[in-house]
Amino acid sequence: MIKFGKGNLRVPQWSRRVFMVAGGCTPFRKYFPEYKLEELVMMGYKMMLEDNDLKLSPKQVKDCIQYAAYGEFADHFQDQLLCEAKIHDYLGLDPLWNTGIKTGGATGGAAMLNGCMAVASGYADCVLVSGWERMDEVDTRTGNFYISTAACKDFETRMGRIYSSYYAPMANRFAEAYNLSEVTRAKVAVKNRGYAMSNPNAQQPGHHTVEEVLESRMSAYPLRFLECCAMTAGSASALLCNEEMAYKLSDHPVELFMAGGTHTLRVADRRHMDIPLLPNEEPGMYDELLKESGRWPGFESFLAARFAAYLAYRMAGIHDPLEELDLVELHDAFTISDIQTYGDIGLRPYGQEPDYIESGDAYYEGKCPSNLSGGLLGTMHAVGATGIWQACEVFWQIQDRYDYIHGDKKWWDRAEKEKPADWKSLQVKDPKQGLWISHAGVGSHVTCGILRKAW
Repeated sequence: MIKFGKGNLRVPQWSRRVFMVAGGCTPFRKYFPEYKLEELVMMGYKMMLEDNDLKLSPKQVKDCIQYAAYGEFADHFQDQLLCEAKIHDYLGLDPLWNTGIKTGGATGGAAMLNGCMAVASGYADCVLVSGWERMDEVDTRTGNFYISTAACKDFETRMGRIYSSYYAPMANRFAEAYNLSEVTRAKVAVKNRGYAMSNPNAQQPGHHTVEEVLESRMSAYPLRFLECCAMTAGSASALLCNEEMAYKLSDHPVELFMAGGTHTLRVADRRHMDIPLLPNEEPGMYDELLKESGRWPGFESFLAARFAAYLAYRMAGIHDPLEELDLVELHDAFTISDIQTYGDIGLRPYGQEPDYIESGDAYYEGKCPSNLSGGLLGTMHAVGATGIWQACEVFWQIQDRYDYIHGDKKWWDRAEKEKPADWKSLQVKDPKQGLWISHAGVGSHVTCGILRKAW
């Protein structure tokens, strides 16, 4: 059994407040043969500088940057070590210090957390966070094998050398423990891929039915192809600042709180422990659940996500996430990983996760809608960029800029797509704060970020 020692549960404290003032991304596709990696990163970087209503010119904003955190999941795809050095040079930011970040699927979130710590510590007043992935330089089978090695090669990798085979037993166990139906899983795919129809950058948008999802090809039982994200190429960038710089650059800065958690790569070796309670949870409320399941987190939950939320909510002063958050962007690499996270971050108590979907709370105009961007299922999983792009999507919602970023013709033209005749705005009404989860592997690294309106 894991037991926390004295001091392990200390809530992080920024020495200075941290703000996000701009974001940018590329369209996301399976292939980008017409662009070099440096050009893809430049595309998202330029959007960040030019299209966020900043009060200084792009050149003046660039001149404020003092540090860069770069996220890339796997050198294998590029066959190039130290990609961050090439990117930094191409963006014209030498000799400023930069750091390359690699934490599996949470690479983007970890890069954001690294940038936050640079600002909070006083190392820099203005930080560029940028991430990317070029999954189009190898074939899909090879790419799936590379990704599968972000699990314990002594145990999990041998199960199938494809990531859906790791989440399949979680889906089966969750269904048995918490009465999760395949229909509820399918509804997640229908919702998120449907919301991607309003996103010009989306790789896999689609108006699907529950029946279509359940009739799609099997990837690893019980997960169908439409329940799994795709391999993606693309980039995303964000600009983080201290308080003085934030208001110098923007009339609409958004304050950022962020924390992370980790856990073993060996899913079958997750030792039992007491559940770290969120601010709105009471001692003893999970006693019956633990009697039935025998252990926590088991196959059902992610300790890293719970620990990250435990810290982030206390940093931000959030007591009841369902009531106080206006939207969330979750790591729906698979429908089951999305559903598992509902309990970890307190959108529902453990054991009641399916109700978040079935109640309607997860939908646009629901109590706390999730993945209005289209999520990983509908829009992208360019791994090193994902956690940064998710932050951008929450950021644009809080700034009330969803319609511009997703509806303006210039972005549909950039993506070489025609805006659908039935395009629908998914702008949340008067949002004050939102959350995003960046998740790695089988739950080895998770970051929880909270963005709050600061004007």
